[in-house]
Amino acid sequence: MPELAFSSALSSAALATRYTQVRQQTEAICRPLLPEDTVVQPMLDVSPPKWHLAHTTWFFETFLLQEYQPGYVVHHPDYAFLFNSYYNSLGSRVNRADRGTLSRPALADVYAYRAAVDAAVQLLLDAQADALPASFYELFELGLQHEQQHQELLLTDIKYILSTSPLAPAYQPAKAAAAAPAPPVTWLAVPGGVHTLGLQEEGFSFDNELPAHPVYVADFELQNRLVTNAEYLEFVEAGGYQDFRFWMGEGWDLAQREKWQAPLYWVSGPAGWQRFTLQGLHPLELAAPVTHLSFYEADAYAQWAGARLPTEAEWEIAARYFQPDVAEGNFQESGLYDTRPLAPTADPIRCHQLLGDAWEWTYSAYHAYPGYVRAAGALGEYNGKFMVNQLVLRGGSCATPASHIRLSYRNFFHADKRWQFTGLRLAR
Repeated sequence: MPELAFSSALSSAALATRYTQVRQQTEAICRPLLPEDTVVQPMLDVSPPKWHLAHTTWFFETFLLQEYQPGYVVHHPDYAFLFNSYYNSLGSRVNRADRGTLSRPALADVYAYRAAVDAAVQLLLDAQADALPASFYELFELGLQHEQQHQELLLTDIKYILSTSPLAPAYQPAKAAAAAPAPPVTWLAVPGGVHTLGLQEEGFSFDNELPAHPVYVADFELQNRLVTNAEYLEFVEAGGYQDFRFWMGEGWDLAQREKWQAPLYWVSGPAGWQRFTLQGLHPLELAAPVTHLSFYEADAYAQWAGARLPTEAEWEIAARYFQPDVAEGNFQESGLYDTRPLAPTADPIRCHQLLGDAWEWTYSAYHAYPGYVRAAGALGEYNGKFMVNQLVLRGGSCATPASHIRLSYRNFFHADKRWQFTGLRLAR
């Protein structure tokens, strides 16, 4: 079970306000879409936006309303089968690869489902807020954090969906690109020793951030900013995708099989390199951090550059050492939905872009911390069963809500995944 984030001492009005803000943001993300856009599933990793809208609603209905609202009747008896994601303990479900076949329920019906569940949650808060147990507030916060995870997935899935159209449609109007180059990179020393890894602050966390525990690292250095498109372009133009010496064997085989020549969304043409964004197809913004890299590409670049990727312990230790300000990060709230160049005047002895812009690949396997105990029941499936064959990423991205990120936050993906806003920072 996640750490307790809310207390029953909070007013029902405060809880309802936060709930409404999160739920409305999900719908705001989907507002620019055509109804046809919300059904498409061009690859297994991508879920249709309509499914995200319904699944996040099913989560509140299943874990809150059915558990804590006496006499609650589900909105539709078949929705649990359609919109359960991976909870085996809650019954059978539509295969993940078949989510794009769900032409019904209609998008309007999904929005009606959201409205009905929202009204029921509001009624529950109004009627019973003072009498609900602590477990309700834990699940309530978990549901909100879960929906914020899906907001990021919505943005990355929408980008992939639109990129597969020959029309290269724009999700939103283009924004002015920065003309100035990124400031020169510097190396910052981080003292080693015994440090604490994991959640150390008050408030919510996912169970995979617990328990906090001691780790030892040697002294190391970390670059003060993320690797840029310009720097990664040097690797591309130097033949990095044609030279096996820099690649993991598994990654090299995959890159050759899939004919990778550059990061996902990069397009080479007569006018030079362009990149598909949520604002459509535009010239490569050289000063911005590079994104949409697999772990294999990030590691190959690091090898080519004569450096390496940091471990997740090094990343968190450095983040706690440099204390980045969340308010300075480029998150979902900026509305940019893309990486942002670091200002040329940025302080060279500060560590920048640790939070926001791009998830940073680490050279650490995703596994349980010492002393981790998987929760009982369906919620034990939230994180624990995925702790194998994946790598940890840190720091959040331009699609992550700012209120969702923490220094202890552990994201995780398989090494081949590229459709998220994944980038890198070098260590040595």
